Amino acid sequence: MNKENDFLFHEVSEKEREEIKQEAKKLMDSFYNKLNKIKQKMPEHFVERDEFEREEGEGTEPNKEFRNAMFDNAPNKNKDFIIAEKKGW
Repeated sequence: MNKENDFLFHEVSEKEREEIKQEAKKLMDSFYNKLNKIKQKMPEHFVERDEFEREEGEGTEPNKEFRNAMFDNAPNKNKDFIIAEKKGW
């Protein structure tokens, strides 16, 4: 992890965790209530394109710092792969 970003991460206490949950619920409920007040039906938008697929490119050199951060945060991993649950959610 980059030392410049260390201030972004800290252990969260149970009290802080509960406060975050309550604040998130309050925000979601407020958003839900505002959406319910909208009476007009919004039209569906879509885009028609002549070409809808991208051509395969050469790519760029991978960012090793990003890769290391991803592997540091992954709970289950081996040397080259992050091991994830399949269809568990």
